[in-house]
Amino acid sequence: MDSRLAEYVRGQWPALVRYATLLCGDPSEAEEIVQSTLTRVAVRWRFIDGKDNPDGYVRRALVRACIDSGKRRRREPATAILPDVGTADQSTRIADVDQVRRALATLPPRQRAVLVLRYLDDASEARTAEVLGCSVGTVKSQTAKGLAKLRDLVALDEIGQGST
Repeated sequence: MDSRLAEYVRGQWPALVRYATLLCGDPSEAEEIVQSTLTRVAVRWRFIDGKDNPDGYVRRALVRACIDSGKRRRREPATAILPDVGTADQSTRIADVDQVRRALATLPPRQRAVLVLRYLDDASEARTAEVLGCSVGTVKSQTAKGLAKLRDLVALDEIGQGST
């Protein structure tokens, strides 16, 4: 393996796994997707390494792999009972993050990818469209639909918590 590629993988692995986890909703699947994506990247590394931003190429490949993976696998329903995690002083923050993460995981892969690119990567609509290979109009509509669905899911979850 090229030493620059090995250095890139060592330095970017945790960030790429977090990114893929947000895209696909499952940490184990995210690791598999990152590994397979990096395997494909390794084959093309000599062409990618000369570019100004290899991270952009890798993230684009990751987004596409997560979308493809989401199309292939069956949707699993979110569990109603979550394991108790975190410490008392972190519980509210963890619950909020978990609530958003669970809601995000229920979205279709393309909507989830649009929201991650737009709000995690802070990508413009044009850049998001380029990464996903679609029109800016599609990005706008997928963003609106995804955000509306997240708002509904979070509101329903809060109503459910208030009644217990």
